Amino acid sequence: MIKKVLIANRGEIAVRVLRACKDLGIQTVAIHSTADADAMHVRLADESVCVGPPQPRESYLNIPAVISAACISGADAIHPGFGFLSENSTFSHMVEEHGLIFIGPKADHIAMMGDKITAKKTFSSLGLQIVPGSDGSVSNINKALKIADEMGYPVLIKAAGGGGGRGMKVANSRLDFAEAYETARREAGISFGNDQVYLEKYLANPRHIEFQIIADKFGNAIHLGERDCSLQKRNQKVWEEALSSVLTPQFRDDFGRKIARAVGELGYCGVGTLEFLYENERLYFIEMNTRIQVEHPITEVITGIDIVREQILIAGGRRLSISQDDVKFRGHAIECRINAENSETFMPSAGTVTNYHCPGGPGVRVDSALYDGCKVPPYYDSLIAKLIVHANDREQCLASLRRALREYVIDGIDTLIPLHLKLANNPDVIAGNFDIHFLERVYKGNT
Repeated sequence: MIKKVLIANRGEIAVRVLRACKDLGIQTVAIHSTADADAMHVRLADESVCVGPPQPRESYLNIPAVISAACISGADAIHPGFGFLSENSTFSHMVEEHGLIFIGPKADHIAMMGDKITAKKTFSSLGLQIVPGSDGSVSNINKALKIADEMGYPVLIKAAGGGGGRGMKVANSRLDFAEAYETARREAGISFGNDQVYLEKYLANPRHIEFQIIADKFGNAIHLGERDCSLQKRNQKVWEEALSSVLTPQFRDDFGRKIARAVGELGYCGVGTLEFLYENERLYFIEMNTRIQVEHPITEVITGIDIVREQILIAGGRRLSISQDDVKFRGHAIECRINAENSETFMPSAGTVTNYHCPGGPGVRVDSALYDGCKVPPYYDSLIAKLIVHANDREQCLASLRRALREYVIDGIDTLIPLHLKLANNPDVIAGNFDIHFLERVYKGNT
């Protein structure tokens, strides 16, 4: 059994992991930069260690500093959260080399899924359909142009070694292909240290659907249903729902079990998410995230399963505490990502929170590390809170969401709360008529 966990992250996910550890009776160690000395996760942890100055590369991404913090504090495990080092196979490997438990999958699986081309080939061989595209990375622009001509435009150019919308460009015609190709390669190199890109057919009006899976080291693997993450800006998720309104219960069960079998065949251990584009009643695999997802709470509230708790127990050598037949879905849930950004321009907003009031009521959950007087520094991802609402059906869920958004007060900085209110009142969103390009079309000036 794990006795002490170092949480190699910050913000709301650090607080979320810390709470799961506390519920399990596990001691916690927070790491922080000098900019986060007064952060909520530092205040709540049993111990804390400063790992460097504000810049992420010198603190939260500083592998020697993070592992040293674990060793000097006597932690026996490290939870990476999401972002930062969570999908860094080198970090995972080094954690285990130092005799510590990495709360996540093995380094080999992180590396395998971190290369989007390898991931697609792997799951294609296991029976999942993938979006038509190049057979591997394409480093020659003339070859890339030839493949694009054969596929037909528009074409999506994507980074082979990353995600999150970086290193991703659309070429709508042969005339703008070269510029899109070179821009994608440049962004990929800067963001991921790997400028390799590959091509995919650009689907016209797809939804973004993802399935949550959990697997243990004994070969047991289950799925917890899907989430619809179609409402995005600049390829970054803004609003997520569980379950999706486009999948039938029979399709969900059949496809989910197929995914779980595939993950089991890989020998994967831990939590993970398989992401798909959905169009014309088909799901096309695009990537797998080998970590806890930002949007995991909506799956937790509709299943009643604490995913982070299961993740920690599995890393400690336990079997899955639930079987596939134990998984039941109740009602509908929506998560709104509350980013510290201007709702019109999406420009990041740093500063001091001068007044904070959290919404409440039946079915309302907020995952956040905010408090009155806390500082939102300019050095990190803009996600500062997640508003999760759960109700018996989608209509009730939207009604409760509108109420909760109006109750939510975060003064002193800009947030996306006004955008979420627009979305919650938009007739197409209410009717479920949206795809991954919806925000671009409806709020074109903002995205």
